[in-house]
Amino acid sequence: MSSYKVKETPGNTKWFTHDRFGMFIHFGLYSMPARGEWVMSRERIKIEDYKEKYFKHFNPDMFDAKKWAKSAKDAGMKYAVLTTKHHEGFCLFDSKYTDYKITNTPFGRDLVKEFVDAFRAEGLKIGFYYSLLDWENENFPIDINHPRQWYEDAKKLDEGRDMKKYVEYMKNQLTELMTNYGKIDILWADYSYSELPDWAEIRIKNNPWMQFGGLKGKDQWQSEELINHVRSMQPEIIINNRLEIEQDIVTPEQWQPTDWITDKETGEKVVWETCQTFSGSWGYHRDEHTWKSPKMLIDMLVNTVSCGGNLIMNVGPTSRGYFDKRAEDALKVYENWMKYNSRSIYGCTMAEPEFKAPRGTRLTQSDDGKRLYIHLIEYPYANLVVENLKNRIEYAQFLHDGSEVIYEGDTDLHTYLSVEMDGENSVKFKIPTYELDMIDPVIEVFLK
Repeated sequence: MSSYKVKETPGNTKWFTHDRFGMFIHFGLYSMPARGEWVMSRERIKIEDYKEKYFKHFNPDMFDAKKWAKSAKDAGMKYAVLTTKHHEGFCLFDSKYTDYKITNTPFGRDLVKEFVDAFRAEGLKIGFYYSLLDWENENFPIDINHPRQWYEDAKKLDEGRDMKKYVEYMKNQLTELMTNYGKIDILWADYSYSELPDWAEIRIKNNPWMQFGGLKGKDQWQSEELINHVRSMQPEIIINNRLEIEQDIVTPEQWQPTDWITDKETGEKVVWETCQTFSGSWGYHRDEHTWKSPKMLIDMLVNTVSCGGNLIMNVGPTSRGYFDKRAEDALKVYENWMKYNSRSIYGCTMAEPEFKAPRGTRLTQSDDGKRLYIHLIEYPYANLVVENLKNRIEYAQFLHDGSEVIYEGDTDLHTYLSVEMDGENSVKFKIPTYELDMIDPVIEVFLK
């Protein structure tokens, strides 16, 4: 069994840390301008104009939840998180508490329901992203992220906005999401900003009338109450840390941890998930060209699991509701790799401390401790030496085709290879001198 002790969580994370790999889906009106999900704020678009142009014409007529679900499953993803409401305030579900919802667009259907039914039918766990921000709601106070901060009459527009009423609005919508769609496995709340970022200092200075100093955190969201409310309806649900109260998942965004993330106060290892994009945008961005290479996509998954974490990769569907070719190609990379190598990901975690990853490799190990996986991130030439393995190894093979990898233990390896070794327990694997036709090939070691 894995020897790592992880901080206990309120929700059920056992399945989560086994499955390791999920799909994020950012979808909303912002898919129409196709310049990212923050387009309204970044381009200072008036909300009235935004709604007139995009809400009026939103019609993802090519949306097929079954195709989305099949793409996720084929890619080896085990759970999916959908943006039920992003910062723009537009809801993909048929909420009773707003008219700003997908059932009032030309599309006219509850997309969240179709998502849930299709993904659940494929055996994937269900997650709901819910934005704490809402740039459309009349009670949401204008702050450092709000598009209305740029209006000439922003101060006047903020008068009468009541955070308590807005929290009640969130509570009502969360009730709908937690009770109308069956068992929900993840609530991905997003996000808190109670500390002033450097870029926002001038905004605060120029807008002293902003409530809460233009910031919002757990006190404004009434996070403890919201969390308890959600858990009363979905007791086993996993909740992230973005309500500014640590819960089940720590969520680094758009960066790759190089070690197991720990609790800042206790030092305990935590359950964590890095959220990443195929390109530089979360929402569909037609003209964005910094798409990650196939190798980078696989490296990210391997690196994450080798540090005891989960990876959730984002897709931003087009406004017509399908995954564009770039996204399909990226998902195909995972499909082709996971078909053969998923055993080194599912039910795996950081390798035991006694095993040290040779240069250019990453290690994962099955939770039961019986198999060690050596991921060849940089393809070695002829030989690969792994320390502290001689008395533990029973058999070795390449995972993708089950072909034997010959190895030998030799106390004089450090002399033969001109490298320093720790102890006399090293094993030398004989690796083909040509690079195999597989991104990051994996050696599966059966342990005694």
